[in-house]
Amino acid sequence: MKGVKPGTEETTELRQYNEFVAAIEKLESETGNGPEMITLYVSPDKHLAQVTGHLKDEYTKTEHITDKGTRSRAQSAISSILSNLKNYEHLPSHGLAIFCGKNRADPNGADLPCTIIEPVEPLNIYLYRCAPTFDIEPLKQMLDGKNVYGLLVLDVREAYWGFLRGNHVEYIGSSTGDVPSKQRKGGQSAPRFQRLREIAINEFFSRVGEHASATFLSEIDFFKRFKGLLIGGRSPTREDFLAGEYLNHEVRQRVIGVIEVARTDREGLSELGEKAQDIIKGMDIEKQEVLLERFHRDLETGAGLAAYGEASVRKNLAAGAVGTLLISSGLRKKRFQITCQDCGHAEERTFQMEPGTSVKDILTHSCRICSSPIIENEKMDITEELMHLAYHIHGKTVFISDDFDMGSKFLPDYGGIGAILRYRTGY
Repeated sequence: MKGVKPGTEETTELRQYNEFVAAIEKLESETGNGPEMITLYVSPDKHLAQVTGHLKDEYTKTEHITDKGTRSRAQSAISSILSNLKNYEHLPSHGLAIFCGKNRADPNGADLPCTIIEPVEPLNIYLYRCAPTFDIEPLKQMLDGKNVYGLLVLDVREAYWGFLRGNHVEYIGSSTGDVPSKQRKGGQSAPRFQRLREIAINEFFSRVGEHASATFLSEIDFFKRFKGLLIGGRSPTREDFLAGEYLNHEVRQRVIGVIEVARTDREGLSELGEKAQDIIKGMDIEKQEVLLERFHRDLETGAGLAAYGEASVRKNLAAGAVGTLLISSGLRKKRFQITCQDCGHAEERTFQMEPGTSVKDILTHSCRICSSPIIENEKMDITEELMHLAYHIHGKTVFISDDFDMGSKFLPDYGGIGAILRYRTGY
């Protein structure tokens, strides 16, 4: 996610989003060894001079830290951030998020490389924080809000609508209707009273449909981000509203659920948001199941249109044959470039990295050629690397959750890496 010159052609919305997801997962697995993990959020309206001035002030404050080790680690992290900021002529359009600290798994407290993220949406905060862990909540909220769902609860006398962004329910508007009760007043015939009541309900539903549709359609990037509408209330009112086609057709065709809720006020909106989570999760899992069924079918029939394992998938990516890259959400593999200090022999190795472990915990410390010590030169997260390769051949990446039976077997059975191919390659 680091970019010295923001705005290059490679930094597309899709690539940014995929890297954003991978970076957040990486940060979640990293913890500190005391309060020397520095989180820095810089909103795009800040000037770099203001940021560097603040960091220099914080560096000066560390001189008062009595513990020598703590002081040294804090100063090292701040110095690393200042050094990285020199690569920027100005802040990117969405601001910057920077994370720097020490590796708790390393007994020597080795530096963690600074992680620099250009967010997928503008940051609206400036935050400097030292703590045992990184503060990634603002980024997670941004990730949750990438896809938006509409919420609408109603009966014949009131309606409330808003958005569901991740786990957050956002109330937007409401309307009340002057609909007479089912019990008619004296002097009116039953048929006339019923007609008047139906007219009032129709007028109220029309008003709700118009205002709610306008709200949903006004969402930024509606056709990309608005993933569905959920309608709540009691039966048969909620079904009558949907059947009456009161909503704009673009909104109506995105209805993904009609749900029973006890109330139709703001609390009912929150209740609908909670119940919507299961539907949304079910939709995601259903899509993943369809892909995995196709993946398994192609493997079983020998059609040659599916591949699994890192080596095979890499070859198919290089051939441009991967249409859909499948990656387990539990994949934690990293690829290391290692070099012998004496004979210079170099090779690449891939390891599954469990949270809290480092390459020193698992790397064989002798050269295969001359048995001399070897060192790590470079490492790359496998998920991020494969996504890059898929992006450059216009393939899409789908993460497979382990929250359902078929998905939970994808990592142990296939190594967590698979592909649905555009054409047969033989790899």
